[in-house]
Amino acid sequence: MKIEKSPRTFVTEGLEIKSWESIQPYFESLTHRPITSEADFQQWLKDRSELDAILEEDAAWRYIRMTIDTSNAAHSEAYKQFVTEIQPQFAPYEDLLNKKMIATPFADPEGKSQAYRIYHRSVQSALKLFREENIPLEAEMNEKSQEFGAISGGQTIEHEGQTMTMQKASLLLKEQDEQLRQLIFEKMSVRRMEDQKQLDALYNQLIQLRHQIAVNAGFQNYRDYKFEALGRFDYTKEDCFAFHQSIKSEIVPLVRQIQQKKLTKLGKTQFKPWDTELDPNGLAPLKPFSNGQEMLAGSIRILEKIDPYFGECITTMKEMEYLDLDSKQGKAPGGYNYPLYEIGVPFIFMNAVGAQRDLVTMVHEAGHAVHSFLSRDLELTGYKNLPSEVAELASMSMELLTMNEWSEFYNEADHKRAQKDQLETILTILPWIAQIDEFQHWVYEHPQHTVEERTEKWLNLGKEYGANLTDWTGFENVRASSWQRQMHLFEVPFYYIEYGFAQLGAIGVWKKSLENSEQAIEKYKSALELGYTKSIPEIYETAGVSFQFSQSYIKEIADFLQLELNKFE
Repeated sequence: MKIEKSPRTFVTEGLEIKSWESIQPYFESLTHRPITSEADFQQWLKDRSELDAILEEDAAWRYIRMTIDTSNAAHSEAYKQFVTEIQPQFAPYEDLLNKKMIATPFADPEGKSQAYRIYHRSVQSALKLFREENIPLEAEMNEKSQEFGAISGGQTIEHEGQTMTMQKASLLLKEQDEQLRQLIFEKMSVRRMEDQKQLDALYNQLIQLRHQIAVNAGFQNYRDYKFEALGRFDYTKEDCFAFHQSIKSEIVPLVRQIQQKKLTKLGKTQFKPWDTELDPNGLAPLKPFSNGQEMLAGSIRILEKIDPYFGECITTMKEMEYLDLDSKQGKAPGGYNYPLYEIGVPFIFMNAVGAQRDLVTMVHEAGHAVHSFLSRDLELTGYKNLPSEVAELASMSMELLTMNEWSEFYNEADHKRAQKDQLETILTILPWIAQIDEFQHWVYEHPQHTVEERTEKWLNLGKEYGANLTDWTGFENVRASSWQRQMHLFEVPFYYIEYGFAQLGAIGVWKKSLENSEQAIEKYKSALELGYTKSIPEIYETAGVSFQFSQSYIKEIADFLQLELNKFE
């Protein structure tokens, strides 16, 4: 695939953003430019879109470099400069530009495309939220939220003379040797406990900053503010509460059944914390590949089988070196696909250590990447700025759509194990997603809570969402602070329930593909091409599925997954 960056027509080619002064003239130009006709307005929108893409891509590269090596002071400083010195300077101009746009008669959404009307709605929401006094608070919040990556990225253990990241060490929790599993779990727990108070203090600071931002903008709490900021136009907090209850009633009992079967096979009455990743049939952990390059090559072959275009997208990223896949010391945890709006090719970051979960992460991020490619030619940057409910539909659907082709990495028996593991993981992750989300609602509804109250709330939620089959004796603190491992709580608050909603949609896409694969893939691609030019329910409908999370719908999903799991018994 030949990728060419569109020539700039507004911002100077090759501009280096070294300071606010580098870009200030462009904001001044857009602010003071007269708009006297529809043609003027359309050109103004395109020029603003070009500037947005350039700024977002510059920030993206700073973030990518920082997360690849959290110990590199220059990379950290470059990112810090953007969020504390550059972004706060252009934030007031963004508000001026939003006001200018809404004020011009040519901005009236009446009679314009649906894509524009959705973009217009987002601009109105941004105007509603903007407060000058929040600019320094947001800069501080953005800087503080990145401390989590540095703290967690620095967590390692020593084992047999080797320094291991937490991601790599966690692989040993799948080994059959119980003494080894217990030793590794204890080492990981001790290391994490070293940072417990620091992470508690960091979270307290973030909560207070976020609450103040919300109050300044006229909201009672940060949850209500964030719903508006995330553009949740198509559902409410009450829908989230309904999702929580549906997961408790329909999914948690099914997870308990799965876990109870494992316990019976293990001949135990309770798990120990180091047993939960163990294969109950005495089999060694799945190891689909040895390194990131092997994983990448196999993933490309899988994607090509599903649709040649999918494989072509990731091959292009490989050729451009827009991937960093292997886990290493000093690298931030987790994985992501970062859109780069000017070039139109995203970047995939992850921490592969040779596990089956890494293969899932790779195809998950590949789903995001394909989404970026399919929507790259949309006219405005705002049309590509996806709500997470849509972005995660792309990635989670790709996990399931590729599942039948994982034989690229496995023999027949291990392929079946991997598929079964995937379906069981989906069921077990849904309660965790709901628990994290309900936890956040409580945290921001009670911003003055103490650490002790927060711990009590987390433990109580764990009883409601957990299978309650694990003996945590001696490791109570590990359980009480387990929420600290969830990056989203620190860096992207309230961005997590989207995984739950999108997972339901993805299961629907996969179910359709079992009925008619070619048709399901075409509908999936058509949905991804839309970017954010239609409402979330309409995008889901284009993909051939429903955007809903009622108890009856979740029961239908649970029943379908149980039938599929029964095929592996």
